[in-house]
Amino acid sequence: MSSKADLIVGLQWGDEGKGKIVDHMAQTHDYVCRFAGGHNAGHTIVIGDKKYALHLIPSGVLNPSAKNIVGNGVVLSPVDFIEEMEQFDNLEGRLFLSDKAHVLLPYHAQIDQARERMKGDKAIGTTGKGIGPAYGDKIARIGHRLGELLNPEKLTAKIVAYFAMNKPLFDAMGVEAPNEAELLVELQGYKDALGSFITDTTQMMWEIMDADKKILLEGAQGTMLDIDHGTYPYVTSSTTVSAGACSGLGINPKDIGKVTGIAKAYCTRVGNGPFPSEEFGDEGDTLRKNGHEFGTTTGRPRRCGWFDAVAMRHAVRVNGVDQVALMKLDVLDGFDEVKVCVAYEVDGKEINYVPYDLEDATPIYKSFPGWDKTEGVRAFDDLPDTAKSYIEALEAMIGTKIGIISTSPEREDTIIR
Repeated sequence: MSSKADLIVGLQWGDEGKGKIVDHMAQTHDYVCRFAGGHNAGHTIVIGDKKYALHLIPSGVLNPSAKNIVGNGVVLSPVDFIEEMEQFDNLEGRLFLSDKAHVLLPYHAQIDQARERMKGDKAIGTTGKGIGPAYGDKIARIGHRLGELLNPEKLTAKIVAYFAMNKPLFDAMGVEAPNEAELLVELQGYKDALGSFITDTTQMMWEIMDADKKILLEGAQGTMLDIDHGTYPYVTSSTTVSAGACSGLGINPKDIGKVTGIAKAYCTRVGNGPFPSEEFGDEGDTLRKNGHEFGTTTGRPRRCGWFDAVAMRHAVRVNGVDQVALMKLDVLDGFDEVKVCVAYEVDGKEINYVPYDLEDATPIYKSFPGWDKTEGVRAFDDLPDTAKSYIEALEAMIGTKIGIISTSPEREDTIIR
């Protein structure tokens, strides 16, 4: 009998703390598989006194018995991936890269940054890492896949021809064409470092599922940054929702088992775009300070605000969430009052769903009494009564169980209900 793959997905604007939960669940899974995104995202995992920042390598790398697959839905920057690999020993036989994943090269970052400059105050607020241009090349059918790295000479010729064809455009954008000889050396280096990890991961996924292995799927960013279901155009360039695991790994919807959605006990967002429950005053500053809300990849301060139950219901339904893991409950310690956005006001009307455009949505809040301390608590019954009431109210609002609660960055400070 074939196994089903459990899935972890972000339910907000990314940065929900997926890394800790993937790390926690990876202890009981044989394979951890990344299905989308690039190195613009990051997971921070704390084990003891050591902190790991992962951007492309699946979080299962921290479990010595787990194997890790990077699927075809990922755009992979070889130079950044190689640097990330240097944190770990003995990855041979534990790490597999899809030969169909698209390659993100330095010129993609140049294009990304040039486009943001040209947009001025209309810029999306990307990380400038080249993710959008790499996915754009994929959709335009002019991109290059990891399997092509195995023939550096041929790939070099393709890239040089691409730049020659688009020279006027790139000159206008200030994007420099690569030197052919240097490019060949660069690509040969990527082949030498990554060639032994590149394989047909679609066939591999089918084989390990048929072998009834325990599989965990992880994406990047969050539902509100999904290219279709997020706050377009202020979104990422990939499918971040649970359905993206099918196209990003070559599996079908019937292969997906339990879906765990990750959400903070409040909300954050990086970059531009609508964020109805954002707090601009002291409360937002306190959330940012207490939650150490600075980007894993960029270091940018995150925008902070209260929990948005309307957006969360949207995300729960889109993803088919079976349970929610509520992260960073401890960051709310010490607030006299904790707010939840329970509806929006749009054009003078109250609505309880995510509209086409959130730009003019005003939050309608419900307030809850705060609590003193949840940090480090490992049993639900040991939480303050007001914190338990807050969690139970969130469950009723979002329509699904909160089965996991994180009360600090530490691996063991986790409540399982």
